[in-house]
Amino acid sequence: MDKANSKILTISFATAAILVALTTSLLIKAFAGAFGVVARMTDSDAVRHGFPIVLGLVVFSVLQFNPKVLAWGEEVVTEVRKIVWPSRKDVTAMTIACVIMVLISSVIISTFDLVSGFIINHLMK
Repeated sequence: MDKANSKILTISFATAAILVALTTSLLIKAFAGAFGVVARMTDSDAVRHGFPIVLGLVVFSVLQFNPKVLAWGEEVVTEVRKIVWPSRKDVTAMTIACVIMVLISSVIISTFDLVSGFIINHLMK
């Protein structure tokens, strides 16, 4: 495995583990407010802080040391490196075209809304 790809994968797996730990911590806090059983369990620091950290470490270990996941990650990084990114000029042109189309669409929809509202109000009188 390429050393640069290895660093990218390790950082990606660490980020995934941190997100899992943070999400678990937030879910525990939310469930503690909703369920009395969970609230009593969260009185312990081991549950409130330890469980999310242990779960994050387990996720990192499973991702980092699983050969199938590493092979998949290597393929993903290799494919992402093959992407030809558009130039700044192309991105600017596509953004301007998108904004113009949104403005045109909003004018058409607003006009239709005003006309249909006028017709319905006229029919209701």
